[in-house]
Amino acid sequence: MIQRLLMNLLLALLWASTIGPFTPANVGVGFVIGFFVLLIASPIDKRDSYSKRVFGVLGFIFYLFYELARANVLVAWWTISPLKRLSPALIILPLEEGMTDAEITVLSNVITLTPGTLSLDVSPDRRAMLVHCMHAPNPDAVRREIHDGFLRRLLEVTR
Repeated sequence: MIQRLLMNLLLALLWASTIGPFTPANVGVGFVIGFFVLLIASPIDKRDSYSKRVFGVLGFIFYLFYELARANVLVAWWTISPLKRLSPALIILPLEEGMTDAEITVLSNVITLTPGTLSLDVSPDRRAMLVHCMHAPNPDAVRREIHDGFLRRLLEVTR
């Protein structure tokens, strides 16, 4: 996995230095071209792990941007709505068994980046995270949304 990533980065750097001005856009194009070259040139049994991770990272990033846009619209709506309609809540989000510090940190930061939510604490046994939600009329639905959205996609990338 790491070898394929380094090879892809090397192909991207070679592309950017050969094609013209060394810009981030040229490196990005070189990375995409290198990815497809490695995908086509690699044996079928080696394709799955690297390509799944790359597509997983892209899916995670697109989902993060979608959730950021959606949450910004919701928070704007809640801001102009009467305060009586809001139902803030502290939610205990169960974490997956064996999550690393890096996985918990990324999940916590993604939750905090999303407007309307804030990760507050992680339990000492690392089995749960305390999350404050600006509007959570159904805490189970919010818990399920975070688990099926951010947590599932994060674990697809890291494991």
